[in-house]
Amino acid sequence: MFPKSTHETFSQKLCQTFAKNNRFSKPKLSRTDFTILHYAGEVTYQANHFLDKNKDYVVAEHQALLTAAKCSFVAGLFPPLPEESSKSSKFSSIGSRFKLQLQSLMETLNATAPHYIRCVKPNNVLKPSIFENFNVIQQLRCGGVLEAIRISCAGYPTRRTFYEFVNRFGILAPEVLEGNYDDQVACQMILDKKGLKGYQIGKTKVFLRAGQMAELDARRAEVLGNAARKIQRQTRTYIARKEFILLRNAAVILQSFLRGEMARKLYEQLRREAAALKIQTNFRAYVAQRSYLTVRSSAMILQTGLRAMVARNEFRLRKRTKAAIIAQAQWRCHQAYSYYKKLQRAIIVSQCGWRCRVARRELRKLKMAARETGALQEAKNKLEKRVEELTWRLQIEKRLRGLLQSQTQTADEAKQAFTVSEAKNGELTKKLKDAEKRVDELQDSVQRLAEKVSNLESENQVLRQQALAISPTAKALAARPKTTIIQRTPVNGNILNGEMKKVHDSVLTVPGVRDVEPEHRPQKTLNEKQQENQDLLIKCISQDLGFSGGKPVAACLIYKCLLHWRSFEVERTSIFDRIIQTISGAIEVHDNNDRLSYWLSNASTLLLLLQRTLKASGAASLTPQRRRSTSSSLLGRMSQGLRASPQSAGIPFLNSRILSGLDDLRQVEAKYPALLFKQQLTAFLEKIYGMIRDNLKKEISPLLGLCIQAPRTSRASLIKGRSQANAVAQQALIAHWQSIVKSLNNYLKIMRANYVPSFLIRKVFTQIFSFINVQLFNSLLLRRECCSFSNGEFVKAGLAELEQWCHDSTEEFAGSAWDELRHIRQAVGFLVIHQKPKKTLKEITNDLCPVLSIQQLYRISTMYWDDKYGTHSVSSEVISSMRVMMMDESNNAVSSSFLLDDDSSIPFTVDDISKSIQQIEIADIDPPPLIRENSGFTFLLQRSE
Repeated sequence: MFPKSTHETFSQKLCQTFAKNNRFSKPKLSRTDFTILHYAGEVTYQANHFLDKNKDYVVAEHQALLTAAKCSFVAGLFPPLPEESSKSSKFSSIGSRFKLQLQSLMETLNATAPHYIRCVKPNNVLKPSIFENFNVIQQLRCGGVLEAIRISCAGYPTRRTFYEFVNRFGILAPEVLEGNYDDQVACQMILDKKGLKGYQIGKTKVFLRAGQMAELDARRAEVLGNAARKIQRQTRTYIARKEFILLRNAAVILQSFLRGEMARKLYEQLRREAAALKIQTNFRAYVAQRSYLTVRSSAMILQTGLRAMVARNEFRLRKRTKAAIIAQAQWRCHQAYSYYKKLQRAIIVSQCGWRCRVARRELRKLKMAARETGALQEAKNKLEKRVEELTWRLQIEKRLRGLLQSQTQTADEAKQAFTVSEAKNGELTKKLKDAEKRVDELQDSVQRLAEKVSNLESENQVLRQQALAISPTAKALAARPKTTIIQRTPVNGNILNGEMKKVHDSVLTVPGVRDVEPEHRPQKTLNEKQQENQDLLIKCISQDLGFSGGKPVAACLIYKCLLHWRSFEVERTSIFDRIIQTISGAIEVHDNNDRLSYWLSNASTLLLLLQRTLKASGAASLTPQRRRSTSSSLLGRMSQGLRASPQSAGIPFLNSRILSGLDDLRQVEAKYPALLFKQQLTAFLEKIYGMIRDNLKKEISPLLGLCIQAPRTSRASLIKGRSQANAVAQQALIAHWQSIVKSLNNYLKIMRANYVPSFLIRKVFTQIFSFINVQLFNSLLLRRECCSFSNGEFVKAGLAELEQWCHDSTEEFAGSAWDELRHIRQAVGFLVIHQKPKKTLKEITNDLCPVLSIQQLYRISTMYWDDKYGTHSVSSEVISSMRVMMMDESNNAVSSSFLLDDDSSIPFTVDDISKSIQQIEIADIDPPPLIRENSGFTFLLQRSE
């Protein structure tokens, strides 16, 4: 038997083994009992002593014999037991065992409180599994059982002492056990916590109603079960982790050994291959050298003989050629002289004939002029009569005008009053325009004065710092470590008590403390230095800066500079307009796709950074006129000048972005110029995208006109069926399609070289494929010669080329472009299928061409003709059904147009780009050499370092 097994494990093993047996079941309220369905009925067994009865005890005589052995090992196998255990383990007979069992049973009965059992007769037939309810109830009522049960339930059948109750149910309220409470109070707290009602607390016991004890036992079993499950979970976790670590270590050791063995075998194989290759090389070199020397000697002999023969032949040829040239020269001279004479005679004859002809023409003109003089006289007489009639009509019209003048005077007076009112309105509008001009001029002058005030304030600060540097305390300041005061900004918060922070010498120092300049050296104002930095940035981005790590350098450079200069938070600045003008000038050449792709990549990257950085502030929702009025005050301009001063290189300021790093993208409250710059950048992004898309459309449009219909010569050669001619014709058929694929590859290569986001590349090619689908499908519906079987095969071969291109370009760049060709694909598939008359309308509309409308299917079916096999189109019943459906759609006011429309809109938004592109890290972008050499851009060097 198993040494560690118990009666509980034995019962669980039986339940696991015979759980599916119909004659085996397990009681719910016991762990060691099990029930077997016998012929007579169900019998419940208790497994408490099953294992004890089957133990294999050691016989005392055998144990004594082994302990008496001389070998110490054998003697130590079965050590002697105590006297009591040895007596109990001796072999006994069946009678003695039965006697002992009866004795233990009597002891158990005497130790417990026995109860009498009432026997009830279930039926009068004396058969099992039959209960007569009336007889059973009558027996129980007569015996007083029902009355006893009623009385017991009405009272308190369950009674426990305070100690027993707390000891058993204390786990339901751990806080009661932890506190120093009396047993009675503890019982009261446990029962109140569990929400029991109707119980009573006695002097020494707790009295419970019927069913309350079972409820408490159920809750106690639940608590114990949860604790047991938690312990089992932790134990199993520890065991599983331990086994996993052992397996992992073993796998690592085994893998290292196998890899070493494979590496040794591979090294040996490579060494043998290298040796064999060296031997083969030397042997082949020797054989090639011998063959080369033999061939060279033979060639030299042949060349000598051939060159001699060629020289002799050339000498004879030159001799003959010289004689022939002399003969030809004499003959050509004679021939040219005779031709000249003939030509001279022919010219003289032709001149005489032409002059005669001209003279006869002049004679005819003179005769015609003499005839026309008579006709002119008759026309003169007619004109005189006409003049007399006109003068008579003129007199009549003068009389009628006199009558109309009196009627028009009233209308003239009304017109004069209207003109006077219009003149007054014109004068008022002119005065209003003059007043508006004066207001604009006054506002501009106020702005200029405010800018001058800000400049004077900045120069005043510089002069104060110079005076501080020249003062006697400058030496003391110079001896101290170089420090700077961190400005109080909304970003870094307030700095109390003038707190100072030390900064490295190469980061930020005050010019007046660092180097004392001579007084006569001119000082540049902050605005001038700011303007110089902006000019240098514009000059730098106007060049092609390329890419660094797949990210455009120009976009990252612009973003870093604008964020460091705090241009997004300034009310007025010109840097945004200059950047937009630079981009506009760079894309003026519409045909330079490389340049357009470069700026498309930069614009999308910069727009993504702005989208994730800028947020609209409260002042950004105001109108430009309101902003102009609020910022035109003197105090506002002074604060604006001070706020814009960190842009200059003369007096750098510390802020939270220098301490925490510019690389972290954070939200900035943008003013109106920054938001306007974002809108302009979005417009330029859409414009550049449209230019690239339209350039590709212009390039493939002529090819699409050639791809819709196969050439007649190629088609005829395909029909004849010759192998060589068929191959040549097939190559000619797909030449135009290959040109389209070549154009697509060129544009894809250009955009990938400029790191255009894959999202924009997918959108470009999706719209291009939609354009191809519209052009081919509309041409197919409008031209009957295109709706043929052979032409369908031609277009199908071309579409296979486009499908191959989509597969080679991968899903990252092609996207769903192939799905845009669904109309032309289904139309071509309908043209090339066989047995069209057998197809029903339901099969055509549901299986073959589910995308095409009834009008489109009707047009293709009526225009179809087979120039290869001579088959017919769909049946007449299908045609008539299509006609009926078209009539129904026309009656229901459904559009009857069968042509497709090309969508040239922008198929994305800024949010779509922001969602499709991952986070951009701009920390590792190196600045270009032009900016690296300037001291005003040291913050870029610090970021890159």
